[in-house]
Amino acid sequence: IIFSQGNIFFFPPRFISKVEEVLNDWKLIGNSLGKPLEKGIFTSGIWEEKSDEISFADFKFSITHHFLVQESSDKEGKEELLEDAIPQSMQDLLCMNNDFPPRAHCLVRWYGLREFVVIAPAANNDAVLSESKCNLLLSSVSIALGNTGCQVPLFVQIHHKWRRMYVGECQGPGVRTDFEMVHLRKVPNQYTHLSGLLDIFKSKIGCPLTPLPPVSIAIRFTYVLQDWLQYFWPQQPPDLDAIIGGEVGGLEFGKLPFGACEDPISELHLATTWPHLTEGIIVDNDVYSDLDPIQAPHWSVRVRKADNPQCLLGDFVTEFFKICRRKESTDEILGRSTFEEDGRETVDITHALSKLTEPAPVPIHKLSVTNMVHSAKKKIRKHRGVEESPLNNDVLNAILLFLFPDAASDKPLDGFTSTGNNNLSSDNEEYNLYNQFKSAPSDSLTYKLALCLCMINFYHGGVKGVAHLWQEFVLEMRFRWENNFLIPGLANGIPDLRCCLLHQKLQMLNCCIERKRARDEGKKSSVSDYASSTSAGDSGKAGDASGQDHLKDTDKGKSWDSWSDSEEEYFECLSDTEELKGNGQESGKKGGAKELSNLKPEGRLHQHGKLTLLHTGEPLYIPVTQEPAPMTEDLLEEQSEVLAKLGTSAEGAHLRARMQSACLLSDMESFKAAHPGCVLEEIVKWDSPRDYAMGVLKGEVESCETAKPAPAPPQRRIFEDTREVLHYLAVQKPADLARHLLPCVIHAAVLKVKEEETLENIASVKKIIKQIISHSSKVLRFPNPEDKKLEEIIHQITNVEATIARARSLKAKFGTEKCEQEEEREELERFVSCLLEEPEVSVIGAGRGHAGSIIHKLFVNAQRLTESSDEAASMAPVEEELKRTSSSEERRQNSGSDFPAPAGRELILRTTVPRPAPYSKALPQRMYSVLTKEDFRLAGAFSADTSFF
Repeated sequence: IIFSQGNIFFFPPRFISKVEEVLNDWKLIGNSLGKPLEKGIFTSGIWEEKSDEISFADFKFSITHHFLVQESSDKEGKEELLEDAIPQSMQDLLCMNNDFPPRAHCLVRWYGLREFVVIAPAANNDAVLSESKCNLLLSSVSIALGNTGCQVPLFVQIHHKWRRMYVGECQGPGVRTDFEMVHLRKVPNQYTHLSGLLDIFKSKIGCPLTPLPPVSIAIRFTYVLQDWLQYFWPQQPPDLDAIIGGEVGGLEFGKLPFGACEDPISELHLATTWPHLTEGIIVDNDVYSDLDPIQAPHWSVRVRKADNPQCLLGDFVTEFFKICRRKESTDEILGRSTFEEDGRETVDITHALSKLTEPAPVPIHKLSVTNMVHSAKKKIRKHRGVEESPLNNDVLNAILLFLFPDAASDKPLDGFTSTGNNNLSSDNEEYNLYNQFKSAPSDSLTYKLALCLCMINFYHGGVKGVAHLWQEFVLEMRFRWENNFLIPGLANGIPDLRCCLLHQKLQMLNCCIERKRARDEGKKSSVSDYASSTSAGDSGKAGDASGQDHLKDTDKGKSWDSWSDSEEEYFECLSDTEELKGNGQESGKKGGAKELSNLKPEGRLHQHGKLTLLHTGEPLYIPVTQEPAPMTEDLLEEQSEVLAKLGTSAEGAHLRARMQSACLLSDMESFKAAHPGCVLEEIVKWDSPRDYAMGVLKGEVESCETAKPAPAPPQRRIFEDTREVLHYLAVQKPADLARHLLPCVIHAAVLKVKEEETLENIASVKKIIKQIISHSSKVLRFPNPEDKKLEEIIHQITNVEATIARARSLKAKFGTEKCEQEEEREELERFVSCLLEEPEVSVIGAGRGHAGSIIHKLFVNAQRLTESSDEAASMAPVEEELKRTSSSEERRQNSGSDFPAPAGRELILRTTVPRPAPYSKALPQRMYSVLTKEDFRLAGAFSADTSFF
């Protein structure tokens, strides 16, 4: 059915006035000629739209203005010429620079318009179905265009929206163009070729001239390639010698898999185009066709991507992220305790640790807490006869050796393996990346643990395997703490607050182990030995070059590296009420300054330059002091909250000062021990020279009065290296663990896609990776990021992985690595890169170019496979009947062709003729047609002169 304007005698004035009001608001009045359309502008240009809502009785419509953004043309000196000029849209009907745009609105593809207005039902389920309503709307639109003088085409969408049916009109001074459409399910046989379509076009024009002016023709055939059976999907095979083998993309621990499990390119669409043909020079009818795709002057290609291809890296990160939403604890996931018998027998794991201290025929560094735990488990399993561990011993031992390589070393477990990232400059990309993500250095224990847990979750036991490995990891931490073995893979020093909280906790535990080991070693000496050694070494230390270099820019002798690595370590601390042995005097009594001055100096590090005491004039020495307690960010936050809750009252301020003066009090005691009989001003002179110069005592009077002379080793420890860190690790649920380590996993995934991208060199991927890094830096820097934002990051990483996989798929299909000539290889690589980034890519040289010959070969091979399969298969009677009744076009196309029947046939017919009379103005006429297996559409734009109607 072809819809056209009918005779309507009732017009809804409110609807018409509303349409006119919108057109006036958008300033779509009069003729506005733009610049000539450049080639490809419909795809590369910027399209914008404006929308409003209007009502037709109780039926709501949306009215939308679509337009291509262009610079306005200079109208000076053209006023007279533009008065009788036909509208811009009518001129665009004849433009051939943008036929068959690959990415544009359907009306742009069908009519070649740069600007138009569409009125459509506002609700998706609403539709204008009856013919009378369609004619009523079209008549209203015609009146609105005539009243306003708008020369922009205005369309009305009718029938169901999936059919994309539009009728419309464009008016100019004495001219009008009617936009009409036909949409059918089945293609009539007489219209499957150019000859039949020309008959329709000429009959619709109804030109009175004889003979008719020649018709300009543009033809485009689209061929679809789906069979890639002759090419292998280029996913790397699994490493059979790896720890985890037998899986696609499976790799050893510490490496993430990469690639798609299926071909991410589902189809290749080849469009062969004859852009400028004239009626009479080409034959295309139901018997014969000159339209050979090999001879087409223009080829263009686009690829259809597989919907959501399964990607290994994306699945790895996604599955690990799912653990974050679990609620169970480790015990709940693993069931009852791994080492607990069913109500009859209990094996204490600490027995396994105690056995490490018993004499053994092998060195202690050959033993491992994991081996002892496994021995205890085997006794239980032998009794039960059931294997219950989610991870088998071989995999578990391999993971632990990967995480703790010092356990396999011939040297004792002194264990401290500093990461190389400490030597990286702040300009290094890797250094900045782990700081931006708040994860951990890529060679640290935390980073490796995250990768191992991610792999165990994906390949071995899921969350149960994660819980089991974490349980073993905590046991290893306890073993190292009990036996003073430092943890490998962690940088020296206090917790790095730029890293994730779990990494800080492990660094904190290493601090505990180091200070505990130093204190235990210090028990071999007595307090008197320490005092004599420090006294005898005062002069030597004063000239120690290493000490001078380390402390030359500091006012105090507090340095974790200089103190903790020195030979003077902590002894067991004394209680608060115990007096220092050997001094024989009390330091807190009034009038005791004279007696204190007779005490023997203790705990001197070296002389502090040329500074002297105020009253005696003796040299001022830097005392040996305690290091401030290292803290992780959660403890710092907790401390800040406690201090803030104390309020601003006098009592709260006093209590706050007491809590903050623990380190200051220890420093004062050390200074008094090094300088018996000193006064407050001398302490301030050493502790804070700037405040001393300003005469400010900082409220230190009370602390100075309560401080007793005591060198650092016998003092009460500021840093209590208890088992709190171990307890924190033990109570972590798998969900908490996944939250802590997710920044490390995302960090590793970004590094992996960056590594793979360097092999492919795709410009769009580089840009997306930068966006991922920027987005991740903003999201991961804050605690407890939203799940939705984390999912967006993972989705971006998966998309990058899929893009790289598509590039590799296309390179394998086009054989870029097989090219012997460098120029041909570079040309193919550029062609593949454009296929990934652009909606459609022109083939240089069409079927005669290098890329065109490869595409031709792809279709030839696919045709051979199809023909061989058809010959081998027996044909049923029903299939024989279907073959006999198939269209003549398909039989004609398949006979002796290297290509299958085209999946789509598009034709554009154009001419300029006078209508409706021979003396009428010659106006553009255009008809677009598309033919597919299940769709037949005609979209016509027929212009007429209305001056003498």
